[in-house]
Amino acid sequence: MATQDFLVELGTEELPPKALKPLSDAFTQGIARGLEEAGIEFGKVEAFAAPRRLAVRIRDLADSQPDKSVEKRGPAVKAAFDDAGNPTRALTGFATSLGVTPDQLDTLETDKGAWVVYRTVEQGKPTVELMPELVEQSLAGLPIPKRMRWGAHRTEFVRPVHWVVLLFGNKVIDAPIMGLTPGNKTRGHRFHCPKSLIVPTPNDYEVVLKQEGYVIADFAERREQIRAGVTELAEQEAGGKAVIDEDLLDEVTALNEWPVPLMGRFEERFLEVPAEALISSMKEHQKYFHVVATDGEMLPLFITVANIESKDPSQVVSGNEKVIRPRLSDAAFFYDTDRKTRLEDRVDALKPIVFQEKLGSIYDKSVRVAALAKKIADAIGSDPALAERAAMLAKTDLVTEMVLEFTDLQGIMGQYYAANDGEPEDVAKALNEQYMPRFAGDDLPTTLTGCAIAIADRLDSLVGLFGINQPPSGTRDPFALRRASLGVLRIIIERELPLDLQTCCEWAEENFTVLTEQNTASTVVDYMLERFRAHYDEQGIGAEVYLAVHARRPTRPLDFDRRVKAVEAFRQLPEAQALAGANKRVSNILTKQGGDSIGETVDANLLQDSAEKALAEQVDQQAAKVLPQFENGDYASALSSLASLREPVDNFFDEVMVMADDDAIRNNRLALLNRLRNLFLRVADISLLPTAG
Repeated sequence: MATQDFLVELGTEELPPKALKPLSDAFTQGIARGLEEAGIEFGKVEAFAAPRRLAVRIRDLADSQPDKSVEKRGPAVKAAFDDAGNPTRALTGFATSLGVTPDQLDTLETDKGAWVVYRTVEQGKPTVELMPELVEQSLAGLPIPKRMRWGAHRTEFVRPVHWVVLLFGNKVIDAPIMGLTPGNKTRGHRFHCPKSLIVPTPNDYEVVLKQEGYVIADFAERREQIRAGVTELAEQEAGGKAVIDEDLLDEVTALNEWPVPLMGRFEERFLEVPAEALISSMKEHQKYFHVVATDGEMLPLFITVANIESKDPSQVVSGNEKVIRPRLSDAAFFYDTDRKTRLEDRVDALKPIVFQEKLGSIYDKSVRVAALAKKIADAIGSDPALAERAAMLAKTDLVTEMVLEFTDLQGIMGQYYAANDGEPEDVAKALNEQYMPRFAGDDLPTTLTGCAIAIADRLDSLVGLFGINQPPSGTRDPFALRRASLGVLRIIIERELPLDLQTCCEWAEENFTVLTEQNTASTVVDYMLERFRAHYDEQGIGAEVYLAVHARRPTRPLDFDRRVKAVEAFRQLPEAQALAGANKRVSNILTKQGGDSIGETVDANLLQDSAEKALAEQVDQQAAKVLPQFENGDYASALSSLASLREPVDNFFDEVMVMADDDAIRNNRLALLNRLRNLFLRVADISLLPTAG
């Protein structure tokens, strides 16, 4: 089958920079998916994305769908012909519906009888006929929350569309796309090449744009060119290092077709302002990269990426310097103004700010968090007074001028202002660390005071919102309770804190007077323990391991984690599957015989068979060895030791009749099995692990 390269380009007004990459990915995936569903063979799929264009190139695209064999079953042969062998109405009706005569039909023999069938070969449609619809379908499925119209058109898209390129080989597919007639003409850079450019074939696309149009169409190529240019400029011009935030790099890449990095300066006096405030101003408002010295100290420099190759770059730099100066002046003014008022004098300003209608103000939340943090600090060996103090000051930077202007600096500015006020170092750090971890993989609080505040703040939100029946539902989680739960679990586990979630949630519940739900603390604990599932899934630990531990509902996260790691290690042992199967068998036997009513006291005088005596002896020995290990939380060593029970357990089930006629002997054997099972249950319900066979 013949193949050609295919190209589609959608030329638009400037697309939203943060949406460009997701739009390009979705457009590309949509076309590839459409081709797969249509059964058209194709090779490499290449995406292109720039501020004024989305494009997709398909290599080695087949010129048509493959022919397809079609078989349609009609009536049974018995019903298709009468006694004289003439076609019945059932047969003629079937043939007529297909546009054929009865003598063009075949028969199909099956184990359930013979049937009339129609067999034919359906010819595949030409690719050029199918591509316009596939492109339109992909465009219709793009993740665009709000579409717009333009001119007199009823067509809708994220931005007005001005041209379309649709090529199969060197031929234009002229079926309308987005209300426009496609051609083979693209457009170059808005300023360097404001004219149409002919694209002879799909293979020439990015070459024509780069060599003639001053456009680097490949997003990844443009991105790496910006990275290299910014890095080189910082090294050569300043002997420093450009700090490249990946999200900012993506955004700058989406803003430029022909990127040209340029370095500017700002007044050194602005370096007296916290670096985070300067960076936020440059990054969020101006899309600048900041520069640091080899020792990490910020330099009075910035790098902007112009979308033009100016004949006088100094004019572009000067213009950017003029723009950034008032921004940095605002930051300096806010910083100076904020430091004139102590954080403790801002506490009352939190009273009018609503946290949640039923749960009160930010001030009310601060009071609750302070009480909870005090107890948590005491439980983890920190200073309760410092935790209480930090909690009361934790949200005060929300009413500072700096944070009102730069909301991403909450906590960070709190730390600076607390230090300026002469607060203890742990208190100042906690004001920033209360928000850690801010996202998956983020740093954790370094101080115990910070840990106490971070945990207390999240648990207060969880217990409060669950207590008024406003838990997360589906994709709706306005208070980010899922993230809050994972944050608490990470802090407790990775900082190895001896906290019990049930106890902490009960402490939090005591601080509320407005909760309407029963057993809120237990509900929140169950919710948080469920978060462990995704947590371990990301680590490659199977759901069955999580479920085995979860069945025991340990409410201390550090303990839960140690059990999971121990069960995961046990699962790798050669004895694991057999012992999991034995535990499942034991569980079924005990459940049928009364379960909880069965004790675990074994009478040695009632042991008869050598296999049950051997098992009882081994269980005694293991109990003496592993029970102290359980008490110390050394679950891995305990389970590794219990793995040695495989042989006596197998022998027991091979040679001993558990359900003996004699009640005493039967009950003694059940007690032995119960004792065996309870040893494993001190860690997890390993009967939930995969079993042999």
